[in-house]
Amino acid sequence: MKNTLVKFSILLMITLIFVSSATAWDDTGHKLTTYIVWERMTPQARERAIKILLSAPEDSDLSVFYLQDSRSNAAKQRELFMIASTWADIVRNRDFKNRYKKYHQGNWHYADTFWRQTNGKVEILENFNEETGKAVEKLFDFEKVLQNSSASDEDKAIALAWILHLGGDIHQPLHTSARVTELEPKGDQGGNLFELMPKGTPRENQVNLHWFWDSIVGRNIPRQNDACDTDYLPAIANKITKTFPYARMQNRLRLGQFNVWQQEGFRLATTEVFSPMLVRYQMPSEKYKKRAFEVSQEQIALAGYRLGEMLNQIFNNELAQQNEEKTRREIEETGSKIGQGADDAWLWYKTRAALAVTADLRDITINVDVENSVVTLKGTVGSKAQVDKAISVVKSIEGVKAVKSMLKIDVNQSVK
Repeated sequence: MKNTLVKFSILLMITLIFVSSATAWDDTGHKLTTYIVWERMTPQARERAIKILLSAPEDSDLSVFYLQDSRSNAAKQRELFMIASTWADIVRNRDFKNRYKKYHQGNWHYADTFWRQTNGKVEILENFNEETGKAVEKLFDFEKVLQNSSASDEDKAIALAWILHLGGDIHQPLHTSARVTELEPKGDQGGNLFELMPKGTPRENQVNLHWFWDSIVGRNIPRQNDACDTDYLPAIANKITKTFPYARMQNRLRLGQFNVWQQEGFRLATTEVFSPMLVRYQMPSEKYKKRAFEVSQEQIALAGYRLGEMLNQIFNNELAQQNEEKTRREIEETGSKIGQGADDAWLWYKTRAALAVTADLRDITINVDVENSVVTLKGTVGSKAQVDKAISVVKSIEGVKAVKSMLKIDVNQSVK
């Protein structure tokens, strides 16, 4: 109980500080994206993701968000997963000096293309002498960590948290853009220097274009009565996925092509963000606000679908590799012969599994060889009926081309 209260106190402190310091898609935008990711993931992928996050280094404070309370495991796991997408912003807090020094990386949150408008056209400024950001580079790096069977779950936990965050970030168009003008000769820092309030507005009352896009969901659909995430986020996420269903967007996933994701965000920045409707020192019009909200919802849905399918692919491949290694060990232990056919090892595994669950055969040792999808059965059974049943079971397995029986019959064979 004491440990739970300590963890909760730490969590509350971190969360309160985070609320006032987030500077990417705000926590609502990130959590909506990750809610959609969670909904796309298979049960096996979810289980693996949670196991990884709970293995996070203690000094990262990442696993403390899994609270030991009376809610269902499913609710607590989803909450941990969504909060993980905001962890990269949580570690911005300088009051936690060691954590800040080890984990905060300010230039990882964006991947800017520098550009300017020349005669009404977009001119990309190659080799511009300013920081461009490393979001795309780090997404590639962290994807490799998740795919690396030799990497520890501790390392994978940090990689997963960053992937969830950066994958959301680069779908916010202003995390991919640095517009150069006479007023911003070094770039506008993703719209942070583009003011929306009249000149002379006191600093504490100023708002900028980056803030406008970051906080767009919460301003259009505000929380009622301080609703918690569980009461607030699902309805919004479900509305977004209904408006932008997976079936309409699945041909746009471009899994693992993080540079393409960035380029798409940049095109939106030059067309939708800096549209002719936008005027410096003025709050955007209702028409601009409506269109910006539509674009943001579509980007949140797309990010969720992409990251969800990406994690399914990574974790399902990991599971397949584990099964392959297990199969290889079992093959060696039984002395079976496996050919070089593409499906031979898999057919061996399926054949063994099928025989093991078949009545009258499960307690008999039947050895299996597979070559070029042809299965050979060896061993001793107690009757011809068992021979026929074994052959029938194997023939029914998809992918088996033929079955050869070298089974011997011994009427004294003991079948338990």
